[in-house]
Amino acid sequence: MNIELSEQEQIRRESLAKLRELGIEPYPAAEYPVNTTAEQILEGYDPEKGNFGEVCIAGRLMSRRIMGAASFGELQDESGRIQIYVKRDEICPDEDKTMYNTVWKRLLDIGDIIGIKGFAFITQTGQLSVHAKELTLLSKSLRVLPIVKEAEGQVFDAVTDPELRYRQRYVDLIINPQVKEVFVKRAQIIATMREYFNEAGCLEVETPILQGIPGGATARPFITHHNALDIPLYLRIANELYLKRLIVGGYSGVYEFAKDFRNEGMDKTHNPEFTCMEIYVAYKDYNWMMCFVEKMLEKISLRVNGTTRVKIGENEVDFGGSYRRLPILEAIKEYAGVDVKGMDEDELRAVCKKLNVDIEPSMGKGKLIDAIFGAYCEEKLIQPTFIIDYPVEMSPLTKRHRTDPSLTERFELFVCGKELANAYSELNDPIDQLERFEEQAALKSKGDDEAMYIDMDFVRALEYGMPPTSGLGMGIDRLTMFMTGQTTIQDVLFFPQMRPEKKLKKEEAGENAAAEE
Repeated sequence: MNIELSEQEQIRRESLAKLRELGIEPYPAAEYPVNTTAEQILEGYDPEKGNFGEVCIAGRLMSRRIMGAASFGELQDESGRIQIYVKRDEICPDEDKTMYNTVWKRLLDIGDIIGIKGFAFITQTGQLSVHAKELTLLSKSLRVLPIVKEAEGQVFDAVTDPELRYRQRYVDLIINPQVKEVFVKRAQIIATMREYFNEAGCLEVETPILQGIPGGATARPFITHHNALDIPLYLRIANELYLKRLIVGGYSGVYEFAKDFRNEGMDKTHNPEFTCMEIYVAYKDYNWMMCFVEKMLEKISLRVNGTTRVKIGENEVDFGGSYRRLPILEAIKEYAGVDVKGMDEDELRAVCKKLNVDIEPSMGKGKLIDAIFGAYCEEKLIQPTFIIDYPVEMSPLTKRHRTDPSLTERFELFVCGKELANAYSELNDPIDQLERFEEQAALKSKGDDEAMYIDMDFVRALEYGMPPTSGLGMGIDRLTMFMTGQTTIQDVLFFPQMRPEKKLKKEEAGENAAAEE
């Protein structure tokens, strides 16, 4: 395979070969006994105590200043950066000065991973540093890192191109250390939720990713084929129906952090592969779940940010206290100025036409209401708001409202104009459930490729009896966006889905040719 190399990449490969000629293995296999980090030294060093007298630290060489027989460099590990001091006669105590004069000065490059054994000290200029007594090459870097410079509090040449940052996340993490903090907070969010659910007596479980019927949501699935069984299988779009089977089986509360897959569009808030948490608790309803969610989000915000107030774009959102509870039909009346309660499909189509809402012929009553809500209401919901009591046509897995059978006991939580969570008092009437599935099948026959399939095994499970249950689904990616103030889902995923590089380059070449013509 022929690889086109830049001049710098070729020079690094030549350095690699020279290192091996000198008997230095550029990728050693032996363990390197790291015993501290840059952060621990910077925060814990006390010159009066003389601690950190035997330091063994490893990381990436990020800068170097050679001044004759002595040099300074900057080492970056997972915790941060620290200055290193390298003196020729210290790392080369014998007559052979090859390690300093040839290896350190000529054959090592910015980006190489090195190990330093020595001691912490403060330089004459007051800079806490590590004085190297021994230097070891641990991994030779063959590609040139983008260099980010800071001067007078400003950052220059930072890599901001999303194409590079998201496709080569490993480079992004090296040169933009602040990116790591987003993913540290993501882990804290998940850990806090686990702690909260476990304290509530719920059990973490796992359910299938490959499913014979893609159920639990209205979405277009990915399909694959199982060779041994010779059957089609679907990547799960939700784990709801399996978790509710476990409630039928006798568990009082179950939850799962699940990878879900939906074969739909991609934008700043949607990725085809995403992480969703779903939880189901027996003998509870959607009113209980709203209170449960409020306390959970307050706890998460305090854990991650130290406050319930979070800056999201231009808005400051408060996750503390109680959130507004607004029926969806009332929201449409308030923001769109139309009372759609009791309207049939034809009347709703007329309203959509009047309001200039884009619709499709395959849309039923539920999707028409959802289209109006999406066009006129969602963007107005900045502070956390529970939109409640959805029409039955919009909620095929939800229990009918206890006071109005045309509605369901469902809520969606909106923050900054985006849905964050979806929850129900779960439908546990098997006859009603089958009828809802059949209505979905009718929509599918009309061309709605997001309508649900009929899952007869789930109906059979309900026939054995499921206790009154409340369930919640919450997108972890979007929650992380909100809690860290990010504006795109790509910034909270290590490796977001992207077009293949060859296809992208071909499209760019076509665009450039068209522009020249």
